[in-house]
Amino acid sequence: MYEHDNPFEERFLVITEKPSVAMMIASVLGFNDRKDGYIEGPEGVVSWCFGHLAELVLPEEYDKKYRTWTLDTLPIIPDQWKLKVPRDKMKQFRILCDLLNNSAGDKNFRFDYVVNAADPGREGEEIFNRVYALSGSRLPVKRLWVSSMEDKAIMEAFLNMKDGSEYKKLGEAATCRAQADWLVGINASRAFTKTYDCRFSVGRVQSPTLAMLVERNDQIAGFRKKQYYVTHLQVDSLGHRIDAVSERFSDREESNRLAGMCNGRMATVPSIERRTRTVSPPKLYDLTTLQRDANRLFGFPASKTLECAQALYEDKLITYPRTDSNYLSDDMEQAAEDILLTCNDVFSFLSDEIDDPDEVEEDEDIDIGCLLDNDKVTDHHAIIPTEEIRRKGYSDCSTDERKILFLIAARLACAVSKPYIYDLIKATFLCCGYSFTAVGKAVKQEGWKAVDTSMRKALLLPDPENPDGSDETAERNDGVDDRAEADGAGTENGNDGRSSGGRYQDLSSLYQGAQFFPANTRVTDHWTQPPRPFTEDTLLHAMESAGSAEMDSDVERKGLGTPATRAGIIDKLVSSRYAVRKNRHIVATEEGEKLVSVLPDYLKSAKMTSDWENRLLLIERGEYDSKEFMDGIASMLRQMLAECRQISADRNHLSDGSSSTDPLTGSAGSNATHAKAPREIIGNCPVCGSPLYEGEKNFYCSDRECRFALWKKNRYLDRFRISLDKAMAKDLLAHGRTTVKNLYSAKKDKYFKADLLMEWKDGMPKYSLDFTGQFSEKKTFRPHGTGKSTGGGQPGGCNG
Repeated sequence: MYEHDNPFEERFLVITEKPSVAMMIASVLGFNDRKDGYIEGPEGVVSWCFGHLAELVLPEEYDKKYRTWTLDTLPIIPDQWKLKVPRDKMKQFRILCDLLNNSAGDKNFRFDYVVNAADPGREGEEIFNRVYALSGSRLPVKRLWVSSMEDKAIMEAFLNMKDGSEYKKLGEAATCRAQADWLVGINASRAFTKTYDCRFSVGRVQSPTLAMLVERNDQIAGFRKKQYYVTHLQVDSLGHRIDAVSERFSDREESNRLAGMCNGRMATVPSIERRTRTVSPPKLYDLTTLQRDANRLFGFPASKTLECAQALYEDKLITYPRTDSNYLSDDMEQAAEDILLTCNDVFSFLSDEIDDPDEVEEDEDIDIGCLLDNDKVTDHHAIIPTEEIRRKGYSDCSTDERKILFLIAARLACAVSKPYIYDLIKATFLCCGYSFTAVGKAVKQEGWKAVDTSMRKALLLPDPENPDGSDETAERNDGVDDRAEADGAGTENGNDGRSSGGRYQDLSSLYQGAQFFPANTRVTDHWTQPPRPFTEDTLLHAMESAGSAEMDSDVERKGLGTPATRAGIIDKLVSSRYAVRKNRHIVATEEGEKLVSVLPDYLKSAKMTSDWENRLLLIERGEYDSKEFMDGIASMLRQMLAECRQISADRNHLSDGSSSTDPLTGSAGSNATHAKAPREIIGNCPVCGSPLYEGEKNFYCSDRECRFALWKKNRYLDRFRISLDKAMAKDLLAHGRTTVKNLYSAKKDKYFKADLLMEWKDGMPKYSLDFTGQFSEKKTFRPHGTGKSTGGGQPGGCNG
């Protein structure tokens, strides 16, 4: 128990967000009489929520007509918002209501005020405010704002509580965010589902994030790789083999000709360039950068990192993790010094990197001041370890929690270290009048890199310059790609003047005018590479910086979502099957691609959504009106619904034979003169047996209740630079195969002929190639009767 003189003269009720936090606070206050749903002490009671005890109700609880999804009942915008407590949490809610209303039937439950001790931030504020509002309590509210679960920090926070009214604007911003997400999710999901006869889930933040994944898919699918060749010149310099590379050649014969010309000849070094590079220490972790590093180094999903960090916080080993700040407040200088020295004692991999405690203030290696900046600390300061690690250590932590703790401790030590300084060396070799380039690195000052290297060894992590690509973004704090410094050298597949293995070379033995005889040569072939799929590391970075280019430089918070919500957004995209994790990559599925294809730009715009996030921040500060924010959301929804109704009207006109273009199928309606002209039947639907017609982008089922569509373009066909035409579709639907003469091979850079085969499996068309040339009249699949479809996979899964 934390020993202290009781500073409280009044009785109070404390409400936390989670039971585990309530236990810690009760221990600090000396409350130890455990009851059903609360802990009692001499000065009051500590109780808890179970996360969100109260939730916004579904539309049908406002009006039964909303049980049926129709465009006619949209938009759904409640005049008075309703909250509901789930049945499994009702018992705890009733306990809180009794406590909040001084109606527990005992004089010991007469409180002078209630302490909001939910997690510090928007979400915690919303959790408490909902319970308080539903209870009807009139108790005065004080706010406990604590960024560390250490006993000392908790007691100091109690001694410095502020009136709850000072957090009114934070509560408004939290309410606006929750209501805006509800409005967009409910209205947009229903609108696009009914407009396109396909179940869609739309979100204020998830849709623009999905759009980024789809855009990356398109970039990869549209990339046309090209082969190129490089001639290597290899010499021996005092026992070191140096590998210099030529410019790229598109013709292998040219590369071979250069190799033959230079093999066994004299090579000289006419010039050596040295450029000194200084890499500043990395900043302290906020949640997003911690999640990015944990994904890059350990493959952790963002949600896993948040889970580990939250556990470490509740175990008092680190400060509050849901922060977007990389700095500490100015009054934390002494605390930062103490924690740094504690880390030195606790983490063996730091013991040789932090100097003697008595010399901290005088040692120029330690720069505590660089961590401090009040102007850059928002709700919470950066994530750092706490003094509790000296007492508790980390032996009780799980393996994954230990990895996160090591990262946080190492980052603190790195942040106060000297810069990493090295020379980037570019040596030019001349042989037979042709130039070759070799690139090396000479470290002049290890600085913070020494701490990083020590931490990597402790965690058995690979060398960041390992050519196997296991650490793709090493040294990204530098902000500049070293490879770009090697002018004229290639930047793909490691051909940037480094060794053939991809490492920087030891060029210390070279000097201007050096001569080498004989030189050896060889030729290697390479392919240009498409953009890489997103990892959670790079996706988090893209979310964090989304819309930055279009926003004013003085806008403080850019990007999609907040550090606390981004992990949940990614998980929701995966659980909704709009994205999938493949190894360490995260890519959009065809369902996700179809959703993005029908959404208007403003619903998938990173700029608009990041602008909304910034306005929420302005609401917190009292610089923007919450009503104006919600009016903007409502206006956007009305615009969206007008467009959806127009699309639905156009589709209805199609069925009447009037002139228009179906935005779903892309097929043009007939003019009045040809209104009754019959449409050509392409084949029968393999799902329900109804006739299929041709649209601009697909071949679709005539039965509007059936979700089948055969898309003219998809990722498999894109590989061969083809799309389905009417004749191919007829063959595929009738026989399951069609002969294609112009299939393209990127590897061989030529066109070829083969049969394209299609089978219908698990509600999806599966394509393959057959090179036997045996066109068969035998069907490979049959229509599945006339039953109505309730769903289906992409690309034939829905008419969207």
